[in-house]
Formats: sequence, C-alpha cells, structure tokens
Amino acid sequence: ESRPKVTIRTIKKLYADRKPISMMTAYDYPTSVACDRAGLDMVLVGDSLAMVALGHEDTSQITMDEMIHHSKAVARGARSPFLVTDLPFGAYQSDHTSAVNNAIRMVKEGRAEAVKLEAGRRAAAKINDIVHGAGVPVVGHIGLTPQTAVALGGFRVQGKSVSNAQSLVDDALALQDAGCFAVVLEAMPSLVAETVTRLLHIPTIGIGAGPATSGQVLVLSDMLGMFDRFTPKFCRSFADLGPRMAAAIGEYKQAVRSREFPSEGTHTYEMPAAAEEKWRAYV
Repeated sequence: ESRPKVTIRTIKKLYADRKPISMMTAYDYPTSVACDRAGLDMVLVGDSLAMVALGHEDTSQITMDEMIHHSKAVARGARSPFLVTDLPFGAYQSDHTSAVNNAIRMVKEGRAEAVKLEAGRRAAAKINDIVHGAGVPVVGHIGLTPQTAVALGGFRVQGKSVSNAQSLVDDALALQDAGCFAVVLEAMPSLVAETVTRLLHIPTIGIGAGPATSGQVLVLSDMLGMFDRFTPKFCRSFADLGPRMAAAIGEYKQAVRSREFPSEGTHTYEMPAAAEEKWRAYV
C-alpha cells in the first residue's frame, strides 16, 4: 500500500515530536524502490555514488549531469520518501549564479525536492540565495565533508579539539540562519554533535555523529556489505550482500557450464503441437 508523501512539514513534525528521522542513500531505481518499501522518511542521492556505484577513487570526480541522471532514476522509485540530492563538487563553489542555477537544475531536471551542499558558514550567502532567491530547500553538511577531504587531511574525524568543535557550532548556526531546513553532521565526536543538535532548532542528521542527532543516514552500499574497499567505523552492517551476490553469480556460471540451466520445460517456451510437428518436418 502507498503511504502519504513525506514533505518538509512531515520532517518538521518528526523533529518536533522527537521521533528520529530515517534517511538512506539510493543511486538507482531498484535501490530507491527498496528504500520506499522500507518506509524511510528521506532518501539521499549522495555523491558517494561516485565511489560505491561508479568506482571512482573519491566523490569529487562526479559531474552535475551524472548526478541529475541518478537523481531522476531514484525519483522514479522513491515515491513516498522526501528526496534530497547532493550538488557535486564544482557545482556551487565558484559563484552565486552557478550555485543557484545548479540547484534549480537539480530540482527541475533531477526531480529532487531539496539539494545538499557540503559547506559551512563560508557558503551561507549562496545558500541564502538558493533558499530565499530560488525557493529551493537546502540541507547543509558539516564535519567530514568528503568532497574536500584532501583539504581536511583525508577522511578524518572533525571537531576533536575545542577550537574545531566551536568552528562546527559556528558553521551549523550559520547554515541555520542561511535557511537550511536540516544539517548533516558527519564524523564528529558524539558530544559535539549533541551540542550542535541542542543549539539548533532544525533537525540534525548524523552519520558517524552518535545517537543524539535528530536522525541518521548511512550509505546503502556500506550497510548492505556491497562496497569492497572499506567500511567506515561508524557504519553498522545490516547485511552482507556482496559475498552473497558473488556466490549467486558463481552458481549461475556453474549451472550454465554444466547445462543445468536453462532446463527444458521450466525456463523455456514451446510451440503449439501442430506447429512444432510442421517445423520438425521442415527442418
């Protein structure tokens, strides 16, 4: 059965009622249908797909056109969850006009309902233009920001010192003031995420930020055991589908090699008896 469409109003009510918000990444039609059937509140077309779906070494290599392509596919399957899509690296860093235009493109062409930007207070003015100028909802993202991980010294936990923790607080407050309706907090001490969550009046969505955030998000491929390179410490494995998938494909290969598959009568089609008799006489 279909369920009501999740909207920003729904998310605000979950936040007001202190009910944890569930969010998951999806990259194509099958994964988005699974997220929809699971009853998730939000689906994120994350630029993590550059690594886990397209095999790139990092997330900075994916393009705007590629993100739109995947966002459209996810929108076809995720009918009820609220759909957020990442603006990729290079889509909003240069100037306000390109940031606003790319946010509009993601909604207009990618069928996203909101965009996510990996940026702190330095991007507050651009976010203000996107939200209040173009009317596109924005989710902020602070802490570990994979698009600019090189500048952070790699994929490292952020906010471990008092000064860095205060910087994260400042970023979060600036994003809230700029008009973000939610903020992703990635890879930071639980205490810092708890502080940010307490100080804001918009939802925080944690990924490696402890249990005190307003909601949680994980990368689908990580939590299903389908990404072979590494699994972050903060990710809980809910299934181990990678080895199971490989084993199933291996069974198929053996069934083909042994001529066990396809089996006559089970996986095949037949001609009508009269036509078959004529065909056999013909050949």
